[in-house]
Amino acid sequence: MKKFSQHIPNTAPPGWDVVLILDNLRSAHNVGNVFRIAEALQARVIACGYTPCPPHPVLAKTAMECDKTVPCATAVSAAEAIKSLRKENYKCILALEHNNESVEIGEYSALDMPMALVLGNEAKGVSAEALALCDGVVELPMLGKKASINVGNAAAAALYILYIMYKKQFATENR
Repeated sequence: MKKFSQHIPNTAPPGWDVVLILDNLRSAHNVGNVFRIAEALQARVIACGYTPCPPHPVLAKTAMECDKTVPCATAVSAAEAIKSLRKENYKCILALEHNNESVEIGEYSALDMPMALVLGNEAKGVSAEALALCDGVVELPMLGKKASINVGNAAAAALYILYIMYKKQFATENR
């Protein structure tokens, strides 16, 4: 989308608090892409394992300066990041992954803030240790035969779906 020089940011509904946990992502390009979506929807990032994190020249180029504004922490593993968030009373931690327990993201009904979304390695997915600590596993609908999209694109689609779901839920609860 075009960058507007006089863009006035929208305001998120009260309580919107999302962390993206990056579980051993390999590509600094993908991580930079995730930083852009995190900035667009005011999410924070936890880079886990060998995930590139700021300062990183390739990530910075793709992030288009979002790496300077998005809060980013690091953790040894996604499992450790999840354990840390549990101590901070994060109520809903979901993995974005296709497996036997996954449900389509738009059908997940137990959305509660603050929340985290775990994004897995481009080839291996979310680690088994992290999956075991999640409250649920959600997936994006895949109609094609490949059934795979770039992790940055998946993060964008999932985060926007969660945002829309939260706005609707918030509006319903506050009528």
